[in-house]
Amino acid sequence: MDLNELRQQINGIDDQLLKLFEQRMDVCMHIAEYKLANDMKVFHPERERQVIEQLNEKAPDELKSSVNVLFTNIMDISKCLQFQKFFSYAEPVAYEPIDLSGSRSVAVPGTIGSYSQAAAQRFLPESEATFYESFAEVFAAVESESAEFGVVPIANSTAGTVTQTYELMGKYDFHICAATKITINHCLAVKQETDPSAVKRVYSHEQALMQCSNYLSARGLSTRPYENTALAAAFVKESSEPYAAVCSEVCANELGLKIIDRNIANADANYTRFILFSKKPKRFEDANTISVALTLSHQASALYRMLTKFSVAGLNLTKLESRPIANTNFDVLFYLDFEGSIASPPVVRLLRELKHELTYFKYLGNYKEIV
Repeated sequence: MDLNELRQQINGIDDQLLKLFEQRMDVCMHIAEYKLANDMKVFHPERERQVIEQLNEKAPDELKSSVNVLFTNIMDISKCLQFQKFFSYAEPVAYEPIDLSGSRSVAVPGTIGSYSQAAAQRFLPESEATFYESFAEVFAAVESESAEFGVVPIANSTAGTVTQTYELMGKYDFHICAATKITINHCLAVKQETDPSAVKRVYSHEQALMQCSNYLSARGLSTRPYENTALAAAFVKESSEPYAAVCSEVCANELGLKIIDRNIANADANYTRFILFSKKPKRFEDANTISVALTLSHQASALYRMLTKFSVAGLNLTKLESRPIANTNFDVLFYLDFEGSIASPPVVRLLRELKHELTYFKYLGNYKEIV
């Protein structure tokens, strides 16, 4: 038997599988209608376990694990379609249209000349920032409604995730409204009277220090993390020691510092993404990115099975981030970004499904990039 004949056999088997799959999904939808009419849950883990065990008993030893994967996938698809039936009339996520015109109260970490201030000016060109010393104080100001909006960095193209922001995202009540990307041009700055050769220690935000690690290491400079780049520069200005700061040129000039070197980042193309967030859910009508946070049980393939829901819904994931949860047995919180709008019925159904099925689920916002 040649290869073409074998492939024809495969094609015939695939046709049979497709018909059987269609039949199975049709029966599943009838089950969904029954569950809906009788106020029953979609997911019955004991029934799923029994089905897998029965199929494993019938399968040859060399295929048992494969049979487990195959039928787990089939049942996950069934559940997704049943949830779509359950939430076919789900109410859209509530939100307010966003308006960034005029003077708005906006909380920003650092001080004048910070990169966060540059991001805030892009988001809210007619507003003046109120500066806070820490990222946590910015989140707290928004949650307490002392400020309508807050601005913090979330990721850098060189150093990756801003860990501090992700940790705070799990602690505070907020909604992302917009994002923007700021070009980062770090410089090394000292007080006017400081001899550059006397500098042995450099202060800045840990992200900035990582972004400039090659430059700092090559010169034998020790580093100390600070709350953010602008406050590090302010600290250097007030210190009696010959310290230096990694900060923006704008910040150095605003504080009257002397710039020793410019463009000291490891990568020529260095960008940081910032988010604009508020207490109440606000969004642009053309918002096209959704962020959520969730936890998963300690079970084999739990992440893979959760991601199946996005595939069945036809939604494209653009980011998957995990952060450890403090004081737990290595539990993690997952952060996901995906393309979509909360005005879209498939998105609404998926959000309802995740909230319904997961122990912890948090909708973080629907937003767009501002350039």
